[in-house]
Amino acid sequence: MKLLEGKTALITGAARGIGRAIAIRFAEAGANVAFIVRKVDENMQSAEAEIAAFGVKVKPYVSDAADFEATHKTVAQIKEDFGSIDILVNNAGITRDGLMMRMTEEQWDSVIYVNLKSAFNFTHAVTPIMMRQKSGSIINLSSVVGISGNAGQANYSASKAGVIGLTKSMAKEIGSRGVRVNAIAPGFIDTDMTGALSDEVRKEWAKQIPLRRAGTAREVADVAMFLGSDISTYVSGQVINVCGGMGA
Repeated sequence: MKLLEGKTALITGAARGIGRAIAIRFAEAGANVAFIVRKVDENMQSAEAEIAAFGVKVKPYVSDAADFEATHKTVAQIKEDFGSIDILVNNAGITRDGLMMRMTEEQWDSVIYVNLKSAFNFTHAVTPIMMRQKSGSIINLSSVVGISGNAGQANYSASKAGVIGLTKSMAKEIGSRGVRVNAIAPGFIDTDMTGALSDEVRKEWAKQIPLRRAGTAREVADVAMFLGSDISTYVSGQVINVCGGMGA
């Protein structure tokens, strides 16, 4: 039997990057996958096809993760379509980098809304379902900069620190109902977002990493699979760094 066979996973921001890698890893492990996208495009369609190739049930849902009412309607539809929601991965995220003295209100608000409010929205919508099931795993994607901070990323760091606070608080709130809540804090991971950086910047990053390389989205996905599966049933309220030793 595969590690996630019979489970349904709901993943936000799964059309590309880390979210997509998690969706594919979960499907490979036997999970049915409902994933949230902001729009219908080639990324959504190719992700759906790649997930479906593993023979699991998959369905994309177009929804604004930062919209409270839209989120609740989407989650209700997923519950109706799949019958259960066993794993929630709050992965949706954006960056709008800039020094604080030059940062606009829009840069601040957009990052907080997409990165933090979306995690609140989906956690709020999924919690009653998991509590009734008396089981579930919520996995929040934070970042090492949510722990250490980073110049030029006050908005992003604040949002990811907020995700950690949300994780630890929810683990205490709903643990008695058999629902686990954990966070993953990736370091420098090879994605479209980091791929836009210059070679010089990437080399400087690598110098700060004890393993001397960027991580892969698959390596983050493997940790998510651990947290979503029944081999982590006594792990809750934790922040697992996937950073090549950078946060040690």
